[in-house]
Amino acid sequence: MIAKVLPDISLDREFDYLVPPELLDRVKPGCRVSVGFGKTQRSGWVVALSDTSEWPAEKLKPLTTCTEQYLPETLLKLAEWISEYYCASRTSSLRTFLPAPVRAEGAAPKVQRVLRLAPEIHPADLIAEIQEKHPQQAAIIRELQLRHEATAAALARAAKCSAGPVNTMLEKKYLVAVEVEVERDPFSGERLVPTQPLTLTDEQKLALDITLAEMASPEPLPVLCYGITGCGKTEVYLQAIAACLEQGKQAIVLVPEISLTPQTVQRFRARFGDKVSVLHSRLSDGERFDQWMKIHRGQVQIAVGARSALFSPFRNLGLIVVDEEHEPSYKQGEAPRYHARDVAVMRGRFDKCAVLLGTATPSFESFANARRGKYRLATISKRADNAALPQMKLIDMRLEAATQGQPQIFSKPLVDAIYQNLNEKMQTILFLNRRGFATQLQCTVCGFVAECPACSLKLTYHREKCTLACHLCGEVQRAPDKCPKCSDPAIRYSGLGTEKIESLVQKIAPTARIVRMDSDTMTGKDSHKKTLDAFQAHEYDILIGTQMIAKGLHFPKVTLVGVVFADMSLNIPDFRAAERTFQLLVQVSGRSGRGSDAGRVLVQSYTPFHHALQASMTADYDNFYNEEIAGREALSFPPFAQMAIVHFRGPDAQALQDCASRFHELVAPHLAEGDRLMPALPSPLARAKNLFRFQVSIFTPRMLRTGRILRAALTRCGLPKDCDAYIDIDAQSLS
Repeated sequence: MIAKVLPDISLDREFDYLVPPELLDRVKPGCRVSVGFGKTQRSGWVVALSDTSEWPAEKLKPLTTCTEQYLPETLLKLAEWISEYYCASRTSSLRTFLPAPVRAEGAAPKVQRVLRLAPEIHPADLIAEIQEKHPQQAAIIRELQLRHEATAAALARAAKCSAGPVNTMLEKKYLVAVEVEVERDPFSGERLVPTQPLTLTDEQKLALDITLAEMASPEPLPVLCYGITGCGKTEVYLQAIAACLEQGKQAIVLVPEISLTPQTVQRFRARFGDKVSVLHSRLSDGERFDQWMKIHRGQVQIAVGARSALFSPFRNLGLIVVDEEHEPSYKQGEAPRYHARDVAVMRGRFDKCAVLLGTATPSFESFANARRGKYRLATISKRADNAALPQMKLIDMRLEAATQGQPQIFSKPLVDAIYQNLNEKMQTILFLNRRGFATQLQCTVCGFVAECPACSLKLTYHREKCTLACHLCGEVQRAPDKCPKCSDPAIRYSGLGTEKIESLVQKIAPTARIVRMDSDTMTGKDSHKKTLDAFQAHEYDILIGTQMIAKGLHFPKVTLVGVVFADMSLNIPDFRAAERTFQLLVQVSGRSGRGSDAGRVLVQSYTPFHHALQASMTADYDNFYNEEIAGREALSFPPFAQMAIVHFRGPDAQALQDCASRFHELVAPHLAEGDRLMPALPSPLARAKNLFRFQVSIFTPRMLRTGRILRAALTRCGLPKDCDAYIDIDAQSLS
């Protein structure tokens, strides 16, 4: 038998190897193997088996080893699709399907040496025999009667003795030592209160019935569950998964942010217990290895996590849930640059399983697919238990500035509302989608602005560490006491971030218990979970944060949400700016009033009449979509076409521009009617990490065909020295 092996190296080519007799029953497509490659040993994947090779058998090397880990056939097909559609190498696609700890050389479960009673020992007789002379040994036997097995240290602690009696019992062969696998459990120490299925509303029931119908279909369509915040979409997910498990199938649940994972996992474990595993990048390597292996061995039926959970090696998948399907964080930033929502839909096709996309603010692409009949639409228009939506108020900060005599960060209505909430012992969330204390340092005398030496970005001031930092490349400088250019001490920090909001709130409400959640504070392994658990337990009164607190979280005591600067995302030069702003405001407003108490949301803005802000006040998605979609159609922007951006990066701006222009010339003759090719231009972020950046954008209704053209042109355009280029299919922003 010949194994076609794709080594885990950059060649992205298959090589033929002989399957030795001892591995014949273990080697199959998708398995991970070790092979001799040149003078080294390399790991790789068996992508196919054959009984023929273009090479003589005597010239073929045998496979060295075959590991337990392998990918199901449907995942192999999915990896091929990702490679072709997203213009990525097959190697990078397959690498994505196995977490790094699983791929690592010598990856293995953790083993522990434990002691058990020897099989021939009769505990009661032995205790009676040694109790008087060796009471500590008798205590060890009693402990093993209760626990079956334990480590030597645990037995010594239980018997209140040193290691001596344990070693003596081993020498006398009263005990035997064995090695057992020990799971590195991310849930260890957690206590759960089991939950039972809730009675569904009519709309929830209809959404569930639509999902169950697709689960029963031989060719299921994706289901878009469009339900307002607080309508109980999670309960629909839970009951759909329960039906999936009853059929003997498995389920995957995707969430867009690691910060959402702890609450989501907690809800699913409260309903399904140890049938749930979790996969995300904040787990330790050992935990990720063990969680993946539990899925691989069929020891769990549900996988919950961020993007990577989509590739869980289930072999009888019945349902994939993509929560907050509109979130741009589902797009992978490194090769292969896949979109997890769209890949979930494709995995649904390969596995013949249902895909449930849930959101209060559908992406325009998904909503358009539902209108065209490609997806089924399930709408939930009322909150669970008929709870009222929070009262929304848009505050015109121009009037606040006129009243106060200067621009304000907090309006009087928001400050009053914070005081009222504190007096009523309720909780508040303050949202600003920018971290740091100030967005720039500027000299009022000479006009100097502190910029990153490697990027086209201003440095952000972080007062807590007294540093200036670039949030793109990680450049960090000590904040100066005077202007670096003219030495004048009158330097000012302008703009604001979450750190400054925290400082100001501490001044206006000094007795309030305040916590901040952003990427500066959430640096530890369990930071998200500990902070959210503490806020849930009302250890804090006010939660300040960026978009990681804007969606999916459930805090019944939160009755006030304040959006400090709602215009921020409107100022981004991108055709999706209004859509992103609307989604963010509706999502963050949904954190308020989720319990028995009424909620309210105060949104501060300097452009209060923008249609995205106006529509968000009533969460009127349909009206917003209809108004925004006309411009998209006129310009053939998504969802009326798909967008790809080819990025060029290098140290020589002129050479890079010439290369991008050559690429443009190579692509242009091959495009079809309806394709639109933009000229080679500097990227909106023209320089990053000491590299200049140019890009060529393409809008097309036929992305698979166009992707092949782009890939071929990229190999022929002649990249200058030290330059690189990549293709971003279905890019989520123009930069």
